[in-house]
Amino acid sequence: MTASPTELTIHLREPHAKQREFLTSTAKRKVIRAGRRGGKTTGIAIFAVEKFLEGRRVLYAAPTDDQVETFWWEVKAALQEPLDAGVLYKNETKHIVEVPDTKQRIRGKTAWNADTLRGDYADILILDEFQLMAEDAWGVVGAPMLLDNNGDAVFIYTPVSLRSSGISKAKDKRHAAKMYKRAVAAQKDGSERWAAFTFTSHDNPHLSTTALAEITEDMTELAYQQEIMAEDIEDVPGALWKRRHIRHILPSSMPDLVRVGIGVDPTGGAAEAGIVAAGVDRRGLGFVIGDHSLLGSPAAWGGAVVEAYNLHEADFVAGEKNYGGEMVQHTIRSVQGGEDLYYKDVNATRGKAVRAQPISAKYERGLVFHVGEFPELEEEMCGWVPDAGMLSPNRLDALVWILTELMVKPKPGKLQDQPKKQSTWTGLADGPGPGRWKR
Repeated sequence: MTASPTELTIHLREPHAKQREFLTSTAKRKVIRAGRRGGKTTGIAIFAVEKFLEGRRVLYAAPTDDQVETFWWEVKAALQEPLDAGVLYKNETKHIVEVPDTKQRIRGKTAWNADTLRGDYADILILDEFQLMAEDAWGVVGAPMLLDNNGDAVFIYTPVSLRSSGISKAKDKRHAAKMYKRAVAAQKDGSERWAAFTFTSHDNPHLSTTALAEITEDMTELAYQQEIMAEDIEDVPGALWKRRHIRHILPSSMPDLVRVGIGVDPTGGAAEAGIVAAGVDRRGLGFVIGDHSLLGSPAAWGGAVVEAYNLHEADFVAGEKNYGGEMVQHTIRSVQGGEDLYYKDVNATRGKAVRAQPISAKYERGLVFHVGEFPELEEEMCGWVPDAGMLSPNRLDALVWILTELMVKPKPGKLQDQPKKQSTWTGLADGPGPGRWKR
């Protein structure tokens, strides 16, 4: 008779106190916020092996091969005896360990988004480095995967830093932090379905305290808070915008607008072209109504400008004349439908930080509203620290161009007397975000 995996010795590491908290939790949805080297991958490998031995089908996904390999090494080490005895089947290429002729399995794979997560199913889904994944990895593929068996999900993340946000595939760089906050709120309300856990790098007793101290000496205070202490920082120190100053309203609450414009900041290489739509009402209040920024050729972003102009029934397009002379205007006019729109050159006679400050001040005074949410634009706004020598990102520049034209340059009493014909907003088609308005 062939031995079962549980009849052979399983070499699981002894979890530290913080790991034990989520290992013993019975919640169906666990959100783990952890500092670097805090032991999250080792802890989740223990969790995966334990669930596998209970007969579950476990799928672990992380954005990079290195992260998957770390998890895979821990799993193999724990299951080495049954693997050597031939009780378990192992596929190194696909990172699979399974009980032959059953659905009982552990698999590790790389996944950045819904497409890369497809092709498998599980009743235990683990999404590691979730802050770097696109939101659809969970919403489009992960959640439906668990429906048949009312499966469990574990989300693991380290708070997004300036270093890591650039490689994230998420539109909303804070989507993992928002899920953590929802889990905390549900837990406080007595929910047994959601649970939130936090442990810092200092909570890992196996780390060298000397080495950790040396590493932190080379880190900024912000990076230390995010990556070592596992803190979600709402506001970046020195950033020109604060999140609490960005006020959101529903489309149904937006007043009639008397002027609408499209701000354009073209790409200078691999970056996106910033394309932001905004308007003002009779009182001079500003409303950001669209973010149509995209990464593409001049023809692609020129076409997006024309589409935004028509969608929002805009009065004009504002683009920087200094940037390649007449290049922006020429690109837009070369696109079908762009030859007749009203284009206005913007001359950048001051530094970008100086130009942005009056617009930031208007946000602080409650004079600008976002109609819906624009997570990528808002992340750029709240992450830009001009005093640190950071280049201003293109979405932010486009926002500053258009709100300057609408709210700073016009003189009091010079706005049109009659409101424009307002588009018939009927709500969000697919949730908040750029390009998703129903009309």
